[in-house]
Amino acid sequence: MAAKVAAAELLQKPSSRYVSDALQALKAGLQHAEFRKSSYSGQNAQCVEVAPATDGGRWLRDSKNPGQPPHYFTAHEWDAFIRGVKDGEFD
Repeated sequence: MAAKVAAAELLQKPSSRYVSDALQALKAGLQHAEFRKSSYSGQNAQCVEVAPATDGGRWLRDSKNPGQPPHYFTAHEWDAFIRGVKDGEFD
């Protein structure tokens, strides 16, 4: 499975100016992210919410704890996950 990294962890120790700039851009985009959950999740509130990131990746958070830092997935990681779901990899 693709590696997941909490946004707070990413923002604590940037290793270069490029990484720092990229992380700041992601952080700025996160402030305006609109999280949504699947219509299949029902009312039990035990699901995850997803929001697009400004770079094509995705933010993912626990709907029970929306104040916690979300996890970030690159566009490539998210695409691989969606392909796995469609291919029945997690059934």
